[in-house]
Amino acid sequence: MAFTAKDVQALREKTGCGMMDCKKALVECDGNMDAAVDYLREKGLASQAKKSGRIAAEGTVAAIVKNGVGALVELNSETDFVANGDGFKALANEIAEIVADSNPADMDALLATAKDGQTVEEKVQELFLAIRENIKVRRFVRYEGKVVSYVHGGGKIGVLVNFETEAAADNAELVACGKNVAMQIAAMNPAFLDEASVPAEVIEKEKAIMVAQMKEDPKMANKPEAVLGKIVEGKMGKYYKENCLVEQQYVIDGDLTVGKYVESVAKAIGTPVKIASFVRFEKGEGIEKRVDDFAAEVAAMAGN
Repeated sequence: MAFTAKDVQALREKTGCGMMDCKKALVECDGNMDAAVDYLREKGLASQAKKSGRIAAEGTVAAIVKNGVGALVELNSETDFVANGDGFKALANEIAEIVADSNPADMDALLATAKDGQTVEEKVQELFLAIRENIKVRRFVRYEGKVVSYVHGGGKIGVLVNFETEAAADNAELVACGKNVAMQIAAMNPAFLDEASVPAEVIEKEKAIMVAQMKEDPKMANKPEAVLGKIVEGKMGKYYKENCLVEQQYVIDGDLTVGKYVESVAKAIGTPVKIASFVRFEKGEGIEKRVDDFAAEVAAMAGN
């Protein structure tokens, strides 16, 4: 019995399972929708779909640099117990390697990428069947060039830094510089690379907030607009120093900014070195974690 893309979508909506699994189920069941649902249930995948709505705010960040390519991946789980397991960390590292090797265009492409006869989606589902906990590949990034990685806290934070330089990727001073800059990013979490990379709308929003704050201050409210404007510019200078990587005070040597530190490394190497880009992942950031009120739950069970 033949089936169409609409049938695959219908099965996906009915079971909540992944597209590739639904397609495989229909192939195995000769297009029979009911049999395909049973097939997915037998494989445990429909059970996974029921759990897919559960919050996965724990997990790990994995990084890899190989052959001039760096990749960073966040893999989430429901509990830190699972996230700290060897199998979970091994999967995160394998997915990072797949990103580096295959250069997927987006998450769908990554999940459909196969290695050793299994797609990433199938590898995730296989681990789910072993641990019965919601697992999600949340995000990834890939850089090409002179890339250095750093992972902090056993996978709590991961950083990639990409440099523009003629120095060899394995130059010891460049690698050390990359590690130091990556640790700076992990610790200080800069929002932007430099002043030029701060979007105009962000600048205008920050200035508007500063003006509003000063107008709420009785000591500042009656000052002329020109004076307020100069004060705002001074405050923006502080904003750039706090939020732009190259303007930040270098945590290892407070007498330098990060930009000046990189310049000193370039001078020592004998060729220009520039931070081209960076990315920082912190596991679970932006995900609202579930808060269990066990006292209320027990009281409800007792009928109180």
